[in-house]
Amino acid sequence: MLYGFKKLNLIMKDLVNKLKKKKLKISFAESCTGGMLAEAITSISGASKIFDLGLITYSNKAKISILKVNKKIIQKYGAVSPECCEAMVKNLSKISEADVNVSITGIAGPKGGTKTKPVGLVYIGVKKLNKLIITKNIFKQKKRNNIQKATVKRALYLVNSLI
Repeated sequence: MLYGFKKLNLIMKDLVNKLKKKKLKISFAESCTGGMLAEAITSISGASKIFDLGLITYSNKAKISILKVNKKIIQKYGAVSPECCEAMVKNLSKISEADVNVSITGIAGPKGGTKTKPVGLVYIGVKKLNKLIITKNIFKQKKRNNIQKATVKRALYLVNSLI
Protein backbone atom coordinates (compact mmCIF):
# COMPACT_ATOMS: atom_id res chain seq x y z
CA MET A 1 0.00 0.00 0.00
CA LEU A 2 1.88 3.02 -1.20
CA TYR A 3 0.32 6.40 -0.75
CA GLY A 4 1.38 9.82 -1.96
CA PHE A 5 2.60 12.29 0.66
CA LYS A 6 -0.71 14.17 0.78
CA LYS A 7 -2.67 10.97 1.21
CA LEU A 8 -0.23 9.71 3.86
CA ASN A 9 -0.59 12.96 5.78
CA LEU A 10 -4.38 12.59 5.68
CA ILE A 11 -4.12 8.99 6.88
CA MET A 12 -1.91 10.05 9.80
CA LYS A 13 -4.25 12.92 10.74
CA ASP A 14 -7.24 10.59 10.49
CA LEU A 15 -5.48 8.00 12.66
CA VAL A 16 -4.53 10.55 15.33
CA ASN A 17 -8.11 11.86 15.36
CA LYS A 18 -9.57 8.34 15.54
CA LEU A 19 -7.29 7.45 18.46
CA LYS A 20 -8.20 10.71 20.24
CA LYS A 21 -11.92 10.16 19.71
CA LYS A 22 -11.70 6.61 21.06
CA LYS A 23 -9.36 7.73 23.89
CA LEU A 24 -6.71 5.20 22.82
CA LYS A 25 -2.95 5.48 23.25
CA ILE A 26 -0.40 3.97 20.86
CA SER A 27 3.18 2.75 21.27
CA PHE A 28 5.82 1.46 18.86
CA ALA A 29 8.80 -0.90 18.95
CA GLU A 30 10.72 -0.35 15.73
CA SER A 31 13.75 -2.06 14.31
CA CYS A 32 14.38 -1.60 10.57
CA THR A 33 12.41 1.67 10.40
CA GLY A 34 14.64 3.26 13.04
CA GLY A 35 11.96 5.54 14.50
CA MET A 36 10.28 6.61 11.26
CA LEU A 37 6.88 5.42 12.44
CA ALA A 38 7.12 7.43 15.67
CA GLU A 39 8.34 10.43 13.69
CA ALA A 40 5.41 10.14 11.29
CA ILE A 41 2.84 10.13 14.09
CA THR A 42 4.51 12.85 16.16
CA SER A 43 4.62 15.13 13.11
CA ILE A 44 0.84 15.47 13.47
CA SER A 45 -0.54 18.14 15.80
CA GLY A 46 -2.35 16.50 18.70
CA ALA A 47 -0.14 13.42 18.77
CA SER A 48 0.77 14.12 22.40
CA LYS A 49 -2.76 13.07 23.35
CA ILE A 50 -2.38 9.59 21.82
CA PHE A 51 1.32 8.71 21.65
CA ASP A 52 2.76 6.90 24.67
CA LEU A 53 6.10 5.31 23.83
CA GLY A 54 8.47 4.74 20.96
CA LEU A 55 11.38 2.32 21.20
CA ILE A 56 14.02 1.68 18.59
CA THR A 57 15.21 -1.83 19.36
CA TYR A 58 17.51 -2.15 16.40
CA SER A 59 19.98 -4.71 17.72
CA ASN A 60 19.20 -8.21 18.94
CA LYS A 61 20.66 -7.17 22.29
CA ALA A 62 18.11 -4.33 22.56
CA LYS A 63 15.25 -6.66 21.61
CA ILE A 64 16.36 -9.05 24.36
CA SER A 65 17.25 -6.55 27.10
CA ILE A 66 14.57 -3.87 26.56
CA LEU A 67 11.65 -5.79 25.06
CA LYS A 68 12.50 -9.03 26.86
CA VAL A 69 12.33 -11.09 23.67
CA ASN A 70 13.54 -14.55 24.65
CA LYS A 71 16.99 -14.98 23.09
CA LYS A 72 16.00 -18.55 22.11
CA ILE A 73 13.40 -17.05 19.72
CA ILE A 74 16.10 -15.00 18.00
CA GLN A 75 18.53 -17.94 17.95
CA LYS A 76 15.95 -20.34 16.49
CA TYR A 77 13.96 -18.09 14.13
CA GLY A 78 16.04 -14.93 13.76
CA ALA A 79 15.18 -11.32 14.56
CA VAL A 80 13.32 -11.05 11.26
CA SER A 81 10.60 -13.60 11.91
CA PRO A 82 6.93 -13.68 12.85
CA GLU A 83 7.92 -15.19 16.19
CA CYS A 84 10.23 -12.29 17.07
CA CYS A 85 7.70 -9.72 15.83
CA GLU A 86 5.00 -11.29 18.00
CA ALA A 87 7.23 -11.35 21.08
CA MET A 88 8.17 -7.71 20.44
CA VAL A 89 4.56 -6.50 20.25
CA LYS A 90 3.32 -8.62 23.16
CA ASN A 91 6.15 -7.49 25.41
CA LEU A 92 5.78 -3.87 24.33
CA SER A 93 2.15 -4.06 25.43
CA LYS A 94 3.35 -5.10 28.89
CA ILE A 95 5.72 -2.14 29.34
CA SER A 96 3.74 0.61 27.65
CA GLU A 97 0.62 2.40 28.81
CA ALA A 98 -0.87 2.03 25.34
CA ASP A 99 -4.04 0.35 24.13
CA VAL A 100 -2.56 -0.19 20.66
CA ASN A 101 0.99 -1.49 20.23
CA VAL A 102 2.97 -1.92 17.03
CA SER A 103 6.19 -3.82 16.35
CA ILE A 104 8.32 -3.78 13.21
CA THR A 105 11.26 -6.01 12.32
CA GLY A 106 12.72 -6.55 8.88
CA ILE A 107 15.51 -6.20 6.34
CA ALA A 108 15.65 -2.75 4.76
CA GLY A 109 18.79 -3.49 2.75
CA PRO A 110 20.42 -2.92 0.45
CA LYS A 111 22.47 -5.76 1.97
CA GLY A 112 21.64 -8.44 4.51
CA GLY A 113 19.07 -10.41 2.55
CA THR A 114 19.15 -14.13 1.81
CA LYS A 115 17.04 -16.44 -0.37
CA THR A 116 14.75 -17.25 2.53
CA LYS A 117 14.81 -13.72 3.99
CA PRO A 118 15.20 -11.26 1.12
CA VAL A 119 15.77 -7.54 1.36
CA GLY A 120 12.32 -6.00 1.76
CA LEU A 121 11.00 -8.72 4.09
CA VAL A 122 9.30 -6.99 7.02
CA TYR A 123 7.05 -8.29 9.76
CA ILE A 124 4.59 -5.88 11.35
CA GLY A 125 2.72 -6.73 14.51
CA VAL A 126 -0.28 -4.83 15.82
CA LYS A 127 -1.89 -5.62 19.16
CA LYS A 128 -5.06 -3.96 20.41
CA LEU A 129 -6.29 -5.44 23.66
CA ASN A 130 -6.81 -9.14 22.80
CA LYS A 131 -6.60 -8.69 19.02
CA LEU A 132 -3.22 -9.54 17.50
CA ILE A 133 -2.17 -9.29 13.86
CA ILE A 134 1.26 -10.28 12.54
CA THR A 135 1.73 -9.59 8.84
CA LYS A 136 4.49 -10.73 6.53
CA ASN A 137 5.31 -8.07 3.96
CA ILE A 138 7.72 -8.24 1.05
CA PHE A 139 8.40 -4.79 -0.31
CA LYS A 140 9.90 -4.80 -3.79
CA GLN A 141 11.50 -1.36 -3.59
CA LYS A 142 15.24 -1.41 -4.08
CA LYS A 143 16.28 1.52 -1.91
CA ARG A 144 16.52 1.25 1.87
CA ASN A 145 14.62 4.48 2.49
CA ASN A 146 11.78 3.39 0.20
CA ILE A 147 11.43 0.07 2.04
CA GLN A 148 11.34 1.93 5.35
CA LYS A 149 8.69 4.37 4.07
CA ALA A 150 6.58 1.55 2.63
CA THR A 151 6.78 -0.22 6.00
CA VAL A 152 5.59 2.89 7.86
CA LYS A 153 2.69 3.31 5.43
CA ARG A 154 1.70 -0.35 5.79
CA ALA A 155 1.88 -0.14 9.60
CA LEU A 156 -0.35 2.96 9.61
CA TYR A 157 -2.81 1.18 7.33
CA LEU A 158 -2.90 -1.88 9.63
CA VAL A 159 -3.45 0.21 12.76
CA ASN A 160 -6.18 2.19 11.03
CA SER A 161 -7.95 -1.02 9.98
CA LEU A 162 -7.77 -2.47 13.50
CA ILE A 163 -9.20 0.52 15.31
